[in-house]
Amino acid sequence: MTDSTVSMPGNQPGSGNALLLLLKARTFIALILVVLFFSIAAPNFLSTANLVIMSKHVALNAFLAIGMTFVIVSGGIDLSVGSIVGLCGMVAGWLLLHGINPGFGWSIQFNTFEICLIVIAVGVMVGALNAFLITKLNVAPFIATLGTLYIARGSAMLSSDGRTFPNLNGNPEYGSDTFRWIGAGDMLGIPVSIWMLVIVGLGAAYIARRTPLGRYIYAVGGNEKAAGLSGVRVTQIKYFVYMFSGFCAALVGIIIASQLVAAHPATGDTFELNAIAAAVLGGTSMSGGRGRIGGTIVGAFVIGVLSDGLVMMGVSAFWQTVIKGIVIVAAVVIDQAQQRVQARVALQAQAALGK
Repeated sequence: MTDSTVSMPGNQPGSGNALLLLLKARTFIALILVVLFFSIAAPNFLSTANLVIMSKHVALNAFLAIGMTFVIVSGGIDLSVGSIVGLCGMVAGWLLLHGINPGFGWSIQFNTFEICLIVIAVGVMVGALNAFLITKLNVAPFIATLGTLYIARGSAMLSSDGRTFPNLNGNPEYGSDTFRWIGAGDMLGIPVSIWMLVIVGLGAAYIARRTPLGRYIYAVGGNEKAAGLSGVRVTQIKYFVYMFSGFCAALVGIIIASQLVAAHPATGDTFELNAIAAAVLGGTSMSGGRGRIGGTIVGAFVIGVLSDGLVMMGVSAFWQTVIKGIVIVAAVVIDQAQQRVQARVALQAQAALGK
């Protein structure tokens, strides 16, 4: 088995090495540092209003990053999530405004729950298409998801000839007027999208750490051939991770369309990059076999706080992009350092046992 398999949750060697502990806690440390910095540099950063707005932004990235974590841990990549966000938002807008017209003068209208189910089904189907291309046609994940990126984005453009679907207020007669509540509503003073993130995050973390499915995902990412020889159904695992990623992207499409009360086909452009960045910042290895949902969510918060704080300080969008790039490269370099330190500590532990 590879060293990535050794680092599966629950199998990580214990160590009192202070440097290793420091490296493992780097995402939390980074979050604390950026919060402290912007609290001082931007006077209104810790205001309640800004925290609520920032948490909504973070939730969107966190949804995509959670799905991306499963994909990367399994040894793949999903470049199509941003386009799925745009496509799903347009599907929601179309259903709210037009319903489905099968012909003969008929028109089928849907309530909010049914619209969400259809939109989620669209996202999951694109994820299944990714898995089909990768597992059945042996297309590399990067190329397969790059292709579906264009297919989904083009389909979103075709649905409205590139125009925006405005005024997505729904219709009380059909029960679709509650669509706005998803993006603008709250429960106990907390936005609905945050509650949704809590449910999806806890569910994903449970799958990753407490179920055979989670262990199989890590095993496939650690060594796909060995996992297959051990009886793991690699194809089904890959279908799950890409369909789950599509599910998360569909949720983001619904939330954004609801928040904006409009849908535009360009929505979600480059979102996949933020999702990958959050996963990497959270400790997910790009070579597969290692990553944690909790770390990914913290990574999403680091990116969200960084983006929000830089905007409040008046830093230009160009410099924001440069700074994000530096942070991502630094995260990968630190991750490599952690791997070396972890391997050295493991060797030291084995040597100590052999004495």
